[in-house]
Amino acid sequence: MPKDLLLEIGMEEVPSRFIRAAVEQLADKTAKWLQDSRIGFGTVKKYATPRRIAVLIENVEEKQRDVSEEAKGPSRKIALDADGQWTKAALGFARSQGVEPAQLYFKELAGVEYVHAVKSSIGVETALVLPEGLTAIIQSLTFPKNMRWGANEMRFVRPIRWLMALFGQDVVPLTLTGVASGNITKGHRFLGSDTVVALPAEYEAKLKEQFVFPDMAERETMIRSQIEELAKEKGWVVPIKDDLLEEVVFLVEFPTVLFGTFNPEFLSIPQEVLITSMREHQRYFPVLDASGKLQPYFVTVRNGNARSLEQIAKGNEKVLRARLSDAKFFYGEDQKLPIAKALSKLETVVFHEELGTVGDKVRRIVKTADAVSRLAGVDGIEETWHIHRAAEICKFDLVTNMVYEFPELQGLMGEDYARKAGEAEAVAVAVNEHYQPRFSGDVSPATVAGAIVSIADKLDTIVGCFSIGIVPTGSQDPYALRRQAAGIVQIVLDHKLAVGLSQLFELGIDIHEAVHPLKRSREEIRKDLNDFFLLRIKNVLNEKQIRYDIGDACASVGFDDINGLIRRALAVREAVSSSDFKGTVDAFNRVSNLAAKADSHAVDQALLTDFSERALFDAWSACRTRFLNELSSGQEQAALSTISALKGPINAFFDAVMVMAEDEAVRRNRLGLLSGIAADLRQLADFSKLVW
Repeated sequence: MPKDLLLEIGMEEVPSRFIRAAVEQLADKTAKWLQDSRIGFGTVKKYATPRRIAVLIENVEEKQRDVSEEAKGPSRKIALDADGQWTKAALGFARSQGVEPAQLYFKELAGVEYVHAVKSSIGVETALVLPEGLTAIIQSLTFPKNMRWGANEMRFVRPIRWLMALFGQDVVPLTLTGVASGNITKGHRFLGSDTVVALPAEYEAKLKEQFVFPDMAERETMIRSQIEELAKEKGWVVPIKDDLLEEVVFLVEFPTVLFGTFNPEFLSIPQEVLITSMREHQRYFPVLDASGKLQPYFVTVRNGNARSLEQIAKGNEKVLRARLSDAKFFYGEDQKLPIAKALSKLETVVFHEELGTVGDKVRRIVKTADAVSRLAGVDGIEETWHIHRAAEICKFDLVTNMVYEFPELQGLMGEDYARKAGEAEAVAVAVNEHYQPRFSGDVSPATVAGAIVSIADKLDTIVGCFSIGIVPTGSQDPYALRRQAAGIVQIVLDHKLAVGLSQLFELGIDIHEAVHPLKRSREEIRKDLNDFFLLRIKNVLNEKQIRYDIGDACASVGFDDINGLIRRALAVREAVSSSDFKGTVDAFNRVSNLAAKADSHAVDQALLTDFSERALFDAWSACRTRFLNELSSGQEQAALSTISALKGPINAFFDAVMVMAEDEAVRRNRLGLLSGIAADLRQLADFSKLVW
């Protein structure tokens, strides 16, 4: 009869950011071990609090499944010698399968006889294999950081203080770091006590009796609903950031929401500073009004019941007052630092040992931004100056106290300090915007100045890293180059900038080469940059729900103009939805296949003797100018429709003439005609890559 299996690992408080991954790992490894051990099981439940990770698996079979497998060995002529005795090869096969030679037999496969053996394994009772299996599972768990304690050799995320392992009502005997398993778990550190769990199914209820809610999802729901109820009661808006909520969920075992206040005089500080201080230092949720303005309140979550909440709130208020006083002091001190002096300090901040200081980086950003603004067609004197000035001061806030304390405020503080220092509004905004998009799903800079300085900054980092051999591989990307490349692509698309990727690459390489030797050839850097950005562009195509084959067909003929590539892909996607477009593509592919044999696009009209080839030439000549004009003006859908009109003349041409004619001049002329048409088609896509 199946039984439930419960495994709980009790520890000192584990860092909240490690817990979810740890319990997921525990559940996955336990389920896999059961599968590999041929032990059937039902639903897998996961539990985790700051002091424990646990897995409860329902309906675990009491015995492993028996197995009987047939294995194929060497052929008869290898398995038997001239005397008909088993050879060493056959005897070795028998040993490997755990059978006696007498149990070997022959079966014919494809006209050849091979020796076979039936390997049987009788399942044993689950209770007998659980101790070794569960011990191995616990020892195999990995964490971002481990520790040792006492005289133990085992490393773990935190010291193990208790183990509970139950199979039905029976304790599974385990011992790790001197801790033996039992049927006792620990309740809330202050409100609860040790409690006996007689059966795995009682686990959750028993812990709740001891003021512990072990279900992660339940604690999250409790916190969210209590905050929403409090906000409704007070008429507040309390934004709940998912990452903060996730952290708080794993900081408490019994969540109770409460609120406190702080002195309104602190509201003179930018609210981003106050919110960041509350979130990062205290894990508090900020309180806003309906317009999004910060109010002098905060919401926090207590690990305990509702007793003495007023005292708890006062304690939190006292701690927060000190934090906000520090922030106010830093904010005031930072405003005494002239921008010019802040920029001079960047000369002592190392960006990368091979790429120089942040000051060196800023000078490259200025050159890059000036060049990109010219490539993008920015010609207004005021806007050009704003771009140049924003590039000059874009990193000055890195040496401020506030950004040192809260790196995530870089840009935000730069904008505020630049504005207070008398910089133009467009410059101050661009200083902040040049970090955008900061993450996947973030917005692009809203202003042209912010967009161009952002491209310059990201391009400098990417090209600089590639120039010294730092190219992301696998999951390794310490300089977030993938995110920065995706940011450049997003900005070019959102602002519809008429800037080619190859222009950006050459610009970045030129600027880096002028200030430090390239460790790799320009060709290597250029190729890696192309491959790197192509992957980012394919992600964009996928996000726009463009089929992979359409994306490949369009990108394979060029992706230098990212905006043009997206328009071409959308045009082809629209055309593919039409039932008769396959016939058009078939005609295009016939042209392209034979055009590959041509050595030029030259066409001698005097040699167009057949009506069908003259008709095709005339049709192509008639639509070509319109087709090219539509392409150059960004009307790719219209251009595809225009050139699709060649389907009829193309099919008539192939029906009427032999392209590979015996007359060399005629053959070359017909191939030249097809080659010219194919060259135009390749300005849209390689239609041979479409899958039907």
